[in-house]
Order: sequence, then structure tokens, then C-alpha cells
Amino acid sequence: MKALDRVLLRPLILTEKGNRMREDQSTYLFEVAAEATKVEIRQAVEKLFEVKVRAVHTMIVRGKPARLGRRRLTKPSWKKAIVTLAEGSKIEYFETV
Repeated sequence: MKALDRVLLRPLILTEKGNRMREDQSTYLFEVAAEATKVEIRQAVEKLFEVKVRAVHTMIVRGKPARLGRRRLTKPSWKKAIVTLAEGSKIEYFETV
């Protein structure tokens, strides 16, 4: 696949559900490359943030319909990863946001 630094595209930090999951369950949300596997996502998070990952769940988020003037179009689909960290681990980057 790609280099591990290109697997994670961006963190999803602006959602209420994501914030609750991060605070209560030590779970983080990321937008990832469409062709990334769970093993690659696990390796990327462990390498970039120096934490231990317990579980990775992935899902495809379907593109929503949109309008641009009179034209109807569909926004592109993307892949989301839900990463659960081991007990006592946390990503410091998210704590400062």
C-alpha cells in the first residue's frame, strides 16, 4: 500500500460523538485512505503517536447528495477508522485541541 504516514488523512475531532468516545472509551476517529487495511491503520497510529492500539474498526461513509445551482451531484465516499487504544494510552495531540 502506501507509506504509513499517508494512511491517516485527518483526525475527526469536530463531532460530539467523537468527543464522547475519546473521553469515555479512549477511542479516536480518523479519515483514512480508501485502500488502507486495518493492519496498516494500526501500524500507522502506533508509529505516529507512539501508543498501543487494542482494536481497529473501519467503515465506508457513503457520499451524500448535494446541489450546485440546478445541478445535482453526489459528494465522494470516504473511509472512516475507529481506533480503540489500550488501557492507559492516550494521544496527546487530541488533548490539546
